Amino acid sequence: MFIEYIMSTTTEEIITKLKALTLLEATQLVSRIEETFGVDASAPTGGVLSPAMVGGEPTEVVEEKTTFNVILEDIASDKRVAVLKVIRNLTALGLKEAKEFTTSLPKAVKEGISKEEAETAKQQLEEAGGKVKID
Repeated sequence: MFIEYIMSTTTEEIITKLKALTLLEATQLVSRIEETFGVDASAPTGGVLSPAMVGGEPTEVVEEKTTFNVILEDIASDKRVAVLKVIRNLTALGLKEAKEFTTSLPKAVKEGISKEEAETAKQQLEEAGGKVKID
């Protein structure tokens, strides 16, 4: 027997907004939910306990980060053209798309890349006049 669920307008609006999130925004949302509600999104489900949870005191497992995001935070107004050129070189964006990309900063220019590639992209963007961070 199939039961159809009817979601509230609020739930539908939230789902629509979640679908529009960038990878960076989704990551920030998960972090905020974890902080606010005291949960761990990577926690096992189904009643399985991790070795860190068995001893009563959770132990912190530190994983080395292997992928990085290059976030363009701001552009000096007199350096906009130079930064647009770098954005176009780093991405597959055309001129119009690159201009639209810069209208609502901060945004990820490159996501899920190696540390070396992230450092190179950051250097190029900063030399062109952008304010950049690696996350």
